[in-house]
Amino acid sequence: MNAHTLLFAAILGMAGMLTGCQTLRTATPGAPYEVVAHRPTNPSAVRVKVSLAKQQVYVMEGDRALLAAATCVGTPEKPTPRGNFRVYLKNANKRSYSYGFWVRGNEIVAGKSGASPGGGGWRYVGYPMQYWVEFSPAYGFHQGYVWPMARTHGCLRFHKTVAPKFFALVQTGTPVNIAYTQPEDETIGRSLPRPGDFQDPDPPASFMISSAAFAPPPGPLFKGG
Repeated sequence: MNAHTLLFAAILGMAGMLTGCQTLRTATPGAPYEVVAHRPTNPSAVRVKVSLAKQQVYVMEGDRALLAAATCVGTPEKPTPRGNFRVYLKNANKRSYSYGFWVRGNEIVAGKSGASPGGGGWRYVGYPMQYWVEFSPAYGFHQGYVWPMARTHGCLRFHKTVAPKFFALVQTGTPVNIAYTQPEDETIGRSLPRPGDFQDPDPPASFMISSAAFAPPPGPLFKGG
């Protein structure tokens, strides 16, 4: 079991057995996962719709889908909030205030921010949550492993190829609607692919605590550049 799985399994318990959302079919491990994003004509008309049942996000401009992608949602114990919100904070290089690593010299231990391993000399470094888009206090969209079941503390995770595109599409004030289902589930959401990144090996902890964890996205974000 890798460090990422150890950390979050300990925090969430038997997350894979939770039944708050269906378990969804995922791509073959290691298979590429690319989602096309389209540049909006009117950025102020962009809105975000989240389907908790499908664990999918639709970024819309009127009836036009700018991006449709898989996400990972909160567990029944720590659910993703439902309702209408607006984006009010964006931070491309955010780290978690609650979960991450304790570092002392060459020692790196996964843990919570309020639970030092003991002894002196430790410093806390939060888990990277790149391309953070906050819509409610302590709740946001961000880059992370996209599991096929409810797995987060209420945040909404995107695959590393999707997070920078979503970050570029939304702005402060963009409306966000989170509901159990969305009308788009039966149209553009019927056969969306899902990534298998949750089965990938973790990067070394030394990488996760470094600035290298915040790499810029490769290539253009929108179709056509």
